[in-house]
Amino acid sequence: MESKGVDQREVNRLGAAASGAFLTVEVLAYVVLGVMLAVAVLIGVGGAAVSLWGAIRGQGETGPLVLAVDRLLFVLMVVEVMHTVRVSFRSGKLVCEPFLIVGLIACIRRVLVITLETTQAHEPGKWNPDASALLNSTMLELTVLGGLIMIMVICIYMLRRSDPEHGQT
Repeated sequence: MESKGVDQREVNRLGAAASGAFLTVEVLAYVVLGVMLAVAVLIGVGGAAVSLWGAIRGQGETGPLVLAVDRLLFVLMVVEVMHTVRVSFRSGKLVCEPFLIVGLIACIRRVLVITLETTQAHEPGKWNPDASALLNSTMLELTVLGGLIMIMVICIYMLRRSDPEHGQT
């Protein structure tokens, strides 16, 4: 067979060099992403602490308490994303379950925040026609979130059941 001007060894060497360069960029991206997520966690914990302190000083006011819970759950979500990045970095492959857990935490976070916010609507002087429309849209959002939570739980169950590492097949 005739060669087309390119030696196969040269192609293999070029492919290996490109693969090494891409791996270096990938590792660098994971490191930068990890550092940025760690900074976000520290800022989130600080903001949650400030909000919690405001709730304590406000002697049970629900506004700062809702904000503190929202920020704490956001930090939990970011920590879970950091775990997902670490697992992906170690294994060298994308694993579905940690992403489903992050989505589950995000949905539960939103449900809790909506629930805490709607408890404020029953306070004297806060009920008006706009609050009724808000309640209807909130109920729709809670229904959708409940469905998403069920779907993600079923997916996690199915992934674990099909994974031989969990001892179930």
